[in-house]
Amino acid sequence: MDEIITLDYGSGGKKTSRLIEQYILPGFSNPALDVLGDGALIPGSGTLAFSTDSFVVDPLFFPGGDIGKLAVCGTVNDVAMCGAEPKFLSCALIIEEGLPMQTLERVLRSMRDAASTAGVQIVTGDTKVVDRGRGDKLYINTAGIGYQKHALAGLAAVRPGDAVLVSGTVGDHGTSVMLARGGMMEGEIRSDCAALNGLTEAMLSCGAAVRILRDPTRGGLATTLNEFTEGQAFGIELEEGAIPVRPEVRSACDLLGLEPIYCANEGKLVCICAKEDAARLLETMKRCPEGQNAAVIGRVTEDAAGRVVMRTALGGRRILQKLAGAQLPRIC
Repeated sequence: MDEIITLDYGSGGKKTSRLIEQYILPGFSNPALDVLGDGALIPGSGTLAFSTDSFVVDPLFFPGGDIGKLAVCGTVNDVAMCGAEPKFLSCALIIEEGLPMQTLERVLRSMRDAASTAGVQIVTGDTKVVDRGRGDKLYINTAGIGYQKHALAGLAAVRPGDAVLVSGTVGDHGTSVMLARGGMMEGEIRSDCAALNGLTEAMLSCGAAVRILRDPTRGGLATTLNEFTEGQAFGIELEEGAIPVRPEVRSACDLLGLEPIYCANEGKLVCICAKEDAARLLETMKRCPEGQNAAVIGRVTEDAAGRVVMRTALGGRRILQKLAGAQLPRIC
């Protein structure tokens, strides 16, 4: 373990997992937290889903989105991945002295529009201002709460033969932010930033046996699937040719030495469902705007337990691990 925090610990990959497991969980361990899902399910008169997230993306504005839209959609999605209907958000702003008021107004308008589109309300919040040079323009924290509508069986219900699906093209968000930060190809590649609660509701209402949902943000698709298999008696086998990637995203990643399956997404989800329900679920997803490019990309297998393996286009097999290092810090 390092003696200081480095950017790697915010990547969503191996060091993030180590930080959580060795430092955070021992101090706060409880049944709701130990699941390590996108949000927590809290028992009461009805089951509530609760999540919180912080957003430090650089730059604040990028093709397809901005820090305000990202804050709303990211938290809405975390609640939706619990099988819940997101209803209310909080918004806490940490503003650096010197931020143009016009910039703040633009971000707040974006948050309002994103909340309206997602059907949620921002009902509470907080504002802090830090000295010039002590922050980086603007950080946002949002918390979300909603009501569980659909119970997901989770990883304990996963069986060999189950299908792995993704709701659309991967790597769009991470590539968009990366290029905007470098001032390259601006506008040609757009973030997929979107609220997915409409898509999840359609999926969970169609009768398919959906085991688990997750939005593959930091660390991308490969890291999220490793979180599914880690410590389990099953593995996941992917078909490289089945994973949807936009040609322009693939080209940009090739140029910069990155892999789309490790790039962040902010408007996609990955799920595991029963094999016999895969076709019906895929058809349902494709009828939704956020799932038009959905695809079955692999299956659960008894082989390579605890691992994610990809069959390459050349017919070989490649083990996919969690993201190592900070491929791109400050991505969300």
